[in-house]
Amino acid sequence: MRLGLIGLGRIGAFHARTLSELDVVDSLVVTDAVPDTTARVAAEVGAEIAESPAKLLAAGIDGVLIAAATNAHPELLLAAVDAGLPVFCEKPLAADITDAVELATRLAGRDDRVQIGYPRRFDAGYAAARAAVDSGELGWLHTVRATTLDPAPPPPAYVAVSGGIFRDCSVHDFDAVRWVTGREVVEVYAVGGNRADGHEGAAFEQVGDVDTAATTLTLDDGTLALVSNTRYNPRGYDVRLELHGSRDSIAVGLDDGLPLRSVEPGIGFPAGPPHSFFMDRLAPAFRAELAAFTELVAGSRPSPCTVADAMAAGWIAEAATLSQREHRPVRIEEVRTP
Repeated sequence: MRLGLIGLGRIGAFHARTLSELDVVDSLVVTDAVPDTTARVAAEVGAEIAESPAKLLAAGIDGVLIAAATNAHPELLLAAVDAGLPVFCEKPLAADITDAVELATRLAGRDDRVQIGYPRRFDAGYAAARAAVDSGELGWLHTVRATTLDPAPPPPAYVAVSGGIFRDCSVHDFDAVRWVTGREVVEVYAVGGNRADGHEGAAFEQVGDVDTAATTLTLDDGTLALVSNTRYNPRGYDVRLELHGSRDSIAVGLDDGLPLRSVEPGIGFPAGPPHSFFMDRLAPAFRAELAAFTELVAGSRPSPCTVADAMAAGWIAEAATLSQREHRPVRIEEVRTP
């Protein structure tokens, strides 16, 4: 299989290394807006170089992965689909929900071979939790708790274009809640604040963002989901999910890398070292995610995360952003357009 990869920043370079290790990938063609970056990553993984996305799409590839800057996603996605290629695209679909709606409209009826990047769907723990829900062994759910705690804030330049904590960070929890429970979110109530002082705190405030947030999601069967996020968790990268039902309760992420210190006497869990960032916490999930894309390219499976899935998580993020700003509950139907 011959694949193309557009965008070789942090996550793109990570994907390049992962793809180069997949047996099914015979050759890889890469490109980035910065030629030196293209040359460096290509040399590292033994990939071919394309001078531009257009030349990459014309390089006889079987599928393409898009890890470029968010504002480039719509144009690149459309170009790839127009070229008749299966596409993997990192979330979000677009930098703005209006642009995402337009993109989804233009892709309608021909997006069956588009996969959007939500790696928790491929994490073994999240998959086991989904299976537990599907089997009925938990009974009916009453409470879900989802957590993403970053070890440190991203650079101010990233904060300025991220779209805010709900669209950039919480959205992974929103997607996980939908996917694991199999339910839709109908109402959102979100709060947030800035706990950091000085230059770092100002970076969030200047763009109307927050560094810490909590969101309550009401699902369509009455289940409550509580989502907690922060940019300041210096002990490590904390990604977890709890499911509490009428028959049993389970948790995802309770391993020895859990970045949480117990103060109970005689307790040695977690043994550590703590997960330091998403690339070590979710490394197996990323590999499984890209392996799934190769199956989509081969025609042996449908898209495991569709454009419609990405839009659903995006609407939750829009509702949370509005809720936090206006200090009130927001129904999904209030923000979603047809």
